[in-house]
Amino acid sequence: MRINSAIQAAIDLTAGAAGGTACVVTGQPFDTAKVKMQTFPNMYKGIVDCFVKTYKQVGFRGFYKGTTPALVANIAENSVLFMCYGFCQQIVRRIVGVDRKTKLSDLQNAAAGSFASAFATLVLCPTELVKCRLQAMHEMQLSGKIIQGHNTVWSVVKGVIQKDGPLGFYRGLSSTLLREVPGYFFFFGGYELSRTFFASGRSKDELGPIPLLLSGGFGGSCLWIAVYPVDCVKSRIQVLSMAGKQAGFMGTFVTVVRTEGVLALYSGLKPTMIRAFLANGALFLAYEYSRKLMMKQMDTF
Repeated sequence: MRINSAIQAAIDLTAGAAGGTACVVTGQPFDTAKVKMQTFPNMYKGIVDCFVKTYKQVGFRGFYKGTTPALVANIAENSVLFMCYGFCQQIVRRIVGVDRKTKLSDLQNAAAGSFASAFATLVLCPTELVKCRLQAMHEMQLSGKIIQGHNTVWSVVKGVIQKDGPLGFYRGLSSTLLREVPGYFFFFGGYELSRTFFASGRSKDELGPIPLLLSGGFGGSCLWIAVYPVDCVKSRIQVLSMAGKQAGFMGTFVTVVRTEGVLALYSGLKPTMIRAFLANGALFLAYEYSRKLMMKQMDTF
């Protein structure tokens, strides 16, 4: 049975939401450590020190600060990303002049994922700004950059609107785009390449949960290795702009390199790589299985 485009888009969107939820549930503590270490690298000696200090100062809930906006961000991003990924695959097929049912190469899938990420950025940037600010709020107060912090999603949202208006939610948009577009080329490219390796001539659709987990983890690792310094600059722009006017991408990048050295751009890389493998493995496993289930249900009608 051939499924029309609107139903296919709805299936991709729903499966993307399932993947986004799995991603946050699996990786949130490591994401919190990443943001803290990126924004305040001199406060922590490493990932273990960050975890210990966070637990002592804020308790276990400190690892899950920003979970609500993280869930919203990931569900929104992955819903739009995977929905647009399906559309962008069709665009790539038209560009290369093949039939709509023709399987794309790994490189062509990577290009489709890169195009799709540009649309996902528009829903991701506002929610990620709120998430990052909540995650680093304690450090902003400790460093004296702000006197009183916001401890809830609503208080952060209200603060952004009062200070910068609705456009304030798009601070760091250019750096988010710089991260997403090339990053998702490597993300989907790495995932599809890994699936091709595990399939060994069979159909990729026949792969079990372990190869899917490993392929998703590999794709996530490729993304973060490729664009980590850009993400570090993005986090600083979105968090430090709470304390006043913050320079744009190039200004922040140059300041970090001049004052702290190039290695500061890789602060927090270890928790990021742990999270990337676990969370993206869970993301693709949830996406592929929920999508397969919905496609099977549609075939029965």
